[in-house]
Amino acid sequence: MSDALPYRPKAGEIPTDPGVYRFRDADRRVLYVGKAKNLRARLSNYFAPLRTLHERTRRMVTTASSVEWTVVGNDVEALQLEYTWIKEFDPPFNVKYRDDKSYPYLAVTLADEAPRAIVTRRSGIPGARYFGPYPKVWAVNETLDLMLKLFPIRTCKDSDYRRAMASGRPCFAGQIGRCFGPCSGSVTIEEHRANVERFVSFMTNQDRRIVDELSNQMLEASARLEFETAARRRDQLQAATQFFEKSAVVLRDDVDVDVFGIEHDELAAAVQMFIVRGGRVRGVHSWTVDKELDVPLGELVDSVVQNAYGGDLRPGREVIVAELPDDAVALQAWLTDRAARKVRLKAAQRGDKAALLATATQNARQSLMLYKTRRSADFTTRSRALEDIQEALGMADAPLRIECFDVSHLSGTNIVASMVVFEDGLPRKDEYRRFTIAESTDDTDSIHQVLTRRLAYLSGGGTGDDATAPDATASTDSEAVDAGANRRSKFSYRPNLLVVDGGQPQVEAAARALEESGVEGIYLCGIAKRLEEIWTPDADYPVILPRNSDALFLFQRVRDEAHRFAITHQRQRRKRDISSILAEVPGLGPTRIKILLRHFGSVKRLREASVDEISSVDGFGATLASVVHGHLRSGAGSQPG
Repeated sequence: MSDALPYRPKAGEIPTDPGVYRFRDADRRVLYVGKAKNLRARLSNYFAPLRTLHERTRRMVTTASSVEWTVVGNDVEALQLEYTWIKEFDPPFNVKYRDDKSYPYLAVTLADEAPRAIVTRRSGIPGARYFGPYPKVWAVNETLDLMLKLFPIRTCKDSDYRRAMASGRPCFAGQIGRCFGPCSGSVTIEEHRANVERFVSFMTNQDRRIVDELSNQMLEASARLEFETAARRRDQLQAATQFFEKSAVVLRDDVDVDVFGIEHDELAAAVQMFIVRGGRVRGVHSWTVDKELDVPLGELVDSVVQNAYGGDLRPGREVIVAELPDDAVALQAWLTDRAARKVRLKAAQRGDKAALLATATQNARQSLMLYKTRRSADFTTRSRALEDIQEALGMADAPLRIECFDVSHLSGTNIVASMVVFEDGLPRKDEYRRFTIAESTDDTDSIHQVLTRRLAYLSGGGTGDDATAPDATASTDSEAVDAGANRRSKFSYRPNLLVVDGGQPQVEAAARALEESGVEGIYLCGIAKRLEEIWTPDADYPVILPRNSDALFLFQRVRDEAHRFAITHQRQRRKRDISSILAEVPGLGPTRIKILLRHFGSVKRLREASVDEISSVDGFGATLASVVHGHLRSGAGSQPG
């Protein structure tokens, strides 16, 4: 592949000023939009030798046929222009947001003669006071119901209000007990305005003293035998209590902060946003992001924050993220402009805000896992993924049975391997297999051994009793491995596609095993984790699947499942080996074995420990420590740990 891109600007043509650049293809479609403090320095990275570029960056620059840029005055202007162009052109190589809808708010129309409370996604209502945002419409409706019990105000439409005031008859909402404005005939305009002011004041300050006040008023009314008044105060007290119970207190009352938890991998990211107002979590919003280019966390934070505040949502006084982007100062200025007040952009390191960030990140991690699982489990999505794999690898048929292999070891020892099976895009855990590898020179040799042993069953050379048989032990998560003839019969099922975890070297080792076995008609590929590339035998360059493709998601899930299964097997073997060694020591029972392993972590470290170090463990005196030390050094415990 030539390193020279025909559209590369000449030396000195690109300015060193801040600006925004666009890559376009031959049809003038915008492929990617980016910003830079120094356009020349940033664009020079894209025109480095192609072999040094990230595979997906190389794909983008070779797909493009031109690049253009616009110089701006400063970093903030560059950020604003980049955001505008991304929204306008929707470039395929920029990150994709799968949930970009506006937020619901609770608004009070203070400019009206009789202000009303409404649930709306529309911004800019003249004179309106907004509260929120809320994560879902039902959440803001629930809040409004509670608030109307505390501070009854108008809720009916403006047309109903005008009709009721002109006719002297209550509006329809007032007739059914859903409107409490002057149009209901229960209060005057002045009394209603006072209720509205109390409504707005409480939503602004959320003073918990109202609970004590309502409780005292209820008791006083009851003492005066004013039971109807006492019942109303009781209902209001219940509404106030429910309101505060539904608003979890996480920070001080004067804290308005937005917290972004982000979990990402090479293909996608999940974002969990906590909206904290007055120290309470008022909203939780989550969405997923498809990544075409493998952007670092700081750059992802930049894009996520811009997307979050690109609509009606206004930032709090602080925005907490996991990592500050390179243009943090410009992004903070942009946030300040959006909020019309000073906004601080921070990366929390310790304290309550860092703890809240950790919680948001944990939720994002769960969201990403759920998103990938659901995407892989959908029938239409699975069918499309299998068809895309068939086309990408040039297979005669769709890979209805995929077997993936992964090798795991501990510093070159305790080598194990796993085989996971996916049929019709779904895992078949009852057909998973595990291998123990006695000796191996490296990962490629391990892959060759494992594939040789597995393919022996297809060529007729494998039996359940010889040295080539896979392990028949079950894993800790109840993934059963059948024994005997039934196990051998299932193990002989023929796959359409063999996948190995690794790049070109691992694929070549697997191809050698496939050729030596004499088995034909099975396709082979490998998936390299760092770049998520698909390698095929004898290929100079990998197959690059689109980052948001269902095929790549399926490959990733198959590979991750094989890795998880191999790690589980290795840990089980290591635990079994360690326990068997220590069980031979006189005076050591299961409880003390657990204490020793928790303290030292492995038999190897325990064997290297002195008598004094062993005796320092709780429950071990000098005598027992000497026995353990002597037993492990005598050769009775000479197995590798």
